[in-house]
Amino acid sequence: MTNEPTEPSGTTEPTETTGMTEPSETPEMPEAAEPSAAAETLETTDAAEPSEVAETPETADEQEAGARPDAYPRFRLGARIEHFITMTSFTVLAITGLPQMYSLTSPIARGMIEFMGSIQQVRLIHRYAAFALVLGSVYHVFTSVYRLYVKRERPRMMPTVKDLYDAINMLRYNLGLIDEHPKMPKFNFGEKVEYWALVWGTAVMTITGFMLWNPIATTKLLPGSIIPAALAAHGGEALLAVLAIIIWHMYNVHIKVFNPSMFTGWLPRDQMEEEHALELERLEAGGDPWPVVPAPELGRRRRIYFAVSFVVGAVVLAALIWLFTFEETAIEVVPQVTREVFSPLNATPAP
Repeated sequence: MTNEPTEPSGTTEPTETTGMTEPSETPEMPEAAEPSAAAETLETTDAAEPSEVAETPETADEQEAGARPDAYPRFRLGARIEHFITMTSFTVLAITGLPQMYSLTSPIARGMIEFMGSIQQVRLIHRYAAFALVLGSVYHVFTSVYRLYVKRERPRMMPTVKDLYDAINMLRYNLGLIDEHPKMPKFNFGEKVEYWALVWGTAVMTITGFMLWNPIATTKLLPGSIIPAALAAHGGEALLAVLAIIIWHMYNVHIKVFNPSMFTGWLPRDQMEEEHALELERLEAGGDPWPVVPAPELGRRRRIYFAVSFVVGAVVLAALIWLFTFEETAIEVVPQVTREVFSPLNATPAP
């Protein structure tokens, strides 16, 4: 087996000409796409071997691949589960987090807190949603390792030089400087930007959230000023993430054109042709939508992967539970103790 993976279909992907000279290397082979997936998984191309034989499809989506002439396979079930976990936990975090951020200045924020019960209830819900988001992120890491090790796929979300050319040519196309729309792979430059923004934002929110959740433990290692700094970073990143989802993600996949692939697993042909022409050409040339690995080798890699991942997963889960519970964080609000007292309007004359 060679070091450089090849496409399962054995077809050569056509190069692209969009008005700018691109690198001489052939662009990556894609799979089928969605304009901007906030919770996209680390999809990759297949690693073919000389004696490779077709693997029995693992899911209903794979069994139906190629059976719909009006749509093309985009996301498998695992990727859609990841998206649902991220979407749900992020939404709950935004609804319970932003009102806390503006509770002292906004009547709307205070009204939302009262509607949800109390500040104590809001804080508890926020913490449970944070735990779900972290678990979803860990699950994404494990599924990515599965694709990289078991399926021998290349990471498709890694930025490439072609992405830079695609971004420039897209700008030129929108300005009317060139006539041809750039032909892009399964994950285009915009989706990669959004994916890595999600990775960065989740990391920042997790680290600063842990500091705010465990201030005593944090200040044993770091100066006390780190807590207000973490609060500012946590709130700022949260606001940025919400605005990015509403302005960028929601517009691209729900307003500009409805993209059903994260819900159905399939992307209509017209959207494929516009957003992922290279992937469309590969699939229509007979390319396989999903990785193909010889059954004996697949079984051996799976046994190794599941044995190791079970042990590592148990350790990671135990560590997460401990990190989220070892310090008793203040949830209850301290009752108000200041009471009105009489104060004369005129100062008492000095004796």
